Amino acid sequence: MLAQRWMWIAWPAFLVAGLLEVLVFAFVDPQDLHWFGQDLDLSRQAIYTLAFFAFWGLTMLASGLTTLLSLSPFEVNRCPVQPSDRPAECSKNRVNGTDCC
Repeated sequence: MLAQRWMWIAWPAFLVAGLLEVLVFAFVDPQDLHWFGQDLDLSRQAIYTLAFFAFWGLTMLASGLTTLLSLSPFEVNRCPVQPSDRPAECSKNRVNGTDCC
């Protein structure tokens, strides 16, 4: 399930990063970019690459946040340890302060 969720985040973010790359650099020449008042001493290809990974990272962050917020309360509060492996004092073994059956 974790690999599936990872792909729910990474694949759409990859597609959006590609689209952003095309849209931004259709209007911006990488050689005209400045960083803190200094010219970027990188090739166009290096700037395209760095921008793509920045766009991908930001859109993955947005997709990841969306995936996190879409979790149900059961998924958020679920104990990752099987009931038979939980210690007796575990709060997941109790319901309303009494032991679960």
